[in-house]
Amino acid sequence: METTQDIKESSRAAVVDAWATLQAHARNGEPLSPDAYRLAFADPEFLLRTETRGIRFQLELLKPDLGLAAAGVNNTVVVYGSARVIAPDVAEAQLAAARASGDAAALGLAENAARGARYYAAAREFARIVAEHSLHQQPQDRLFICTGGGPGVMEAANRGAHDVGVPSVGLNIGLPHEQQTNPYVTPYLAFKFHYFALRKMHFMMRAKALVAFPGGFGTLDELFEVLTLVQTRKVRRVPIVLFGKSYWSRLLNLEMLVEEGAIASEDLQLYQLVDEPAQAWKVIQQFYGL
Repeated sequence: METTQDIKESSRAAVVDAWATLQAHARNGEPLSPDAYRLAFADPEFLLRTETRGIRFQLELLKPDLGLAAAGVNNTVVVYGSARVIAPDVAEAQLAAARASGDAAALGLAENAARGARYYAAAREFARIVAEHSLHQQPQDRLFICTGGGPGVMEAANRGAHDVGVPSVGLNIGLPHEQQTNPYVTPYLAFKFHYFALRKMHFMMRAKALVAFPGGFGTLDELFEVLTLVQTRKVRRVPIVLFGKSYWSRLLNLEMLVEEGAIASEDLQLYQLVDEPAQAWKVIQQFYGL
């Protein structure tokens, strides 16, 4: 009689064989033609059909969930922000080169990058503060930095945790320009998504706080997603911190929404504006009584 172990071994062998076939085709540059006899889970053409989109949703939800649970990542501080800011030392080098070139256009771009570099430094410092706090906590109480895994502010936050030897999460997204995971994300906590919706779910599933640094459409999309979820009580309330008072005050005029009756006045209390990494951490500390 076949035992449970026999079944497991048989299933494992089937997976290994299917994977070996796919690898052989890839190495030899051979196209994979649709094959009715191919195992369903080893059939790329089948898995990428419109009709199997729901299965892909499930897989993108499940794989990171299992990986994060296995790593003991139960609580995160999510950091959003522009992918375009650069580290201060890089900005200084670019500025020096632009000044030497005499190119006015290049100088303008370099000066703008130098101004934005302060957000890189601030995100790195904030993440370091969070990571150092977690060094002294029990495993179930640790807070892990979680970013979109890309460059800019995301890189800075992962780097801040890396500076003190604390793991951090990167939830990257496949984009046409092939955004790569930054080198400071902990490798076993680096996940790649196809669907923005599933990625957003993972940002929120373990989030104990959100800190949004200056950014563009992507940052705004993620910020308003969280504000809406908290406002409508679809998720528990968490601290939402906007870093950079000048930037956010110029960008957002949410008081107008109150005046127009589009939101309630208390909705303006869902977020706080700060200018220093220590202030951002203090908001989280006070919210949870840390």
